[in-house]
Amino acid sequence: MLADEGDELAAAAAELRQLEIGAAQHGARLDRALAELVPEFSRSYLQQLLAQGLVQRNGQPALKAAARVQAGDRVLVELRPTQQSQAFKPQALPLDVVYEDAHLLVIHKPAGMVVHPAPGNWSGTLLNGLLARDPKAFEVPRAGIVHRLDKDTSGLLVVARERSTMDALVRMIAARSVRREYQAIAHQRWTGPALRRIDAPIGRDPRNRLRMAVVDLSVHAGKPARTDVRWLGGDDAFCWVECSLHTGRTHQIRVHMASIGHPLVADALYGGTPALGLQRQALHAWRLAFAHPVTGQAMEFVAPVPQDMRQALQRLGYNPP
Repeated sequence: MLADEGDELAAAAAELRQLEIGAAQHGARLDRALAELVPEFSRSYLQQLLAQGLVQRNGQPALKAAARVQAGDRVLVELRPTQQSQAFKPQALPLDVVYEDAHLLVIHKPAGMVVHPAPGNWSGTLLNGLLARDPKAFEVPRAGIVHRLDKDTSGLLVVARERSTMDALVRMIAARSVRREYQAIAHQRWTGPALRRIDAPIGRDPRNRLRMAVVDLSVHAGKPARTDVRWLGGDDAFCWVECSLHTGRTHQIRVHMASIGHPLVADALYGGTPALGLQRQALHAWRLAFAHPVTGQAMEFVAPVPQDMRQALQRLGYNPP
C-alpha cells in the first residue's frame, strides 16, 4: 500500500469529536484534559494525534501537548486509527501449536516473531495470531500470554485459553514450578565446573537504558535473578550450554551469560558477534515442563534445536537433540 493510500484510508476511518473544556480541566495540560474528556483512548494515543496536527483548539492547530487550556475552549479532535490502536487485532499467522486442550496451548515460536505488540512491532505478533486463531483469546488478558521469549529467541511458550488457567499459570511461574530450559551457543572456551549457578540481580543498565545488566541492589533498582548453566561442549572459541531459568527477568540468560564472559553468539546488544553462520542470538527454549494447572497431569514438551543453531553446532562437531 502506498503512503498516500494509507493516509486516505486513515482519514476515511476518522471520527471528528467536538469537545469543550470544562471547569474541571481549566489550567490543565492539553493532553491531560483530552485524556479526561476522551477516556476511551490512552493519553499516549492522544499525544500522537496532537503531534500529527489532528487536534484544533479554538479553530487553530494545537501541536503542544503541554499547552494549558482554559474553561470554555473548544477542541476538535480527529480520531484516526494508528498502528498502536490497531495492535490488538486478529491476524491470520502460521502458528506451530505442539499441544492444545480446552485450557491452554503450547506453541513453538520461531526466531523473528515478536510475542506481544510494542513500539516498532504493532502487528505480526504472536498475540495477533492468537486472536485470529481462537475467538476465546479476546476474553483473556494479553490473549493468554503468561511469559515471553525475545523476538530472536526461538522455542516453547505456554498460553492460557481462559482466565482461571492464566491466573494459575502466573502463580506457578512466580512459584518457580514451571521448568524452562534453553540451549545456547556462546563465545569463549568454557572453563571451570561443568555446572555453574549464576545468582545475580538484574535491572535496567544505568549506562544504557536499552539494555539490562547485573546490578548492585544497594545502588540501582533491580530484582533477584538465578540461572543454572550446564556445559555441553565446545572448543577454544565457543561453548554450547544448557540454561535453566529459576526466575524470569528480561533478557536474563543473555545478561547472565555476558556477565561471566560468555556473551551469546550474534547477540550484539550484550557483546556477541555473528559467527558459525548465525545472525541472531543463539538461544532456543527447548524444554518446557509443568503440572497442568487444571488436571494436575505432568506435562513435558521438547522442541528440537532449529536448523540455524543445529548447523552451527555441527560446525563444532556436535549433533544436538
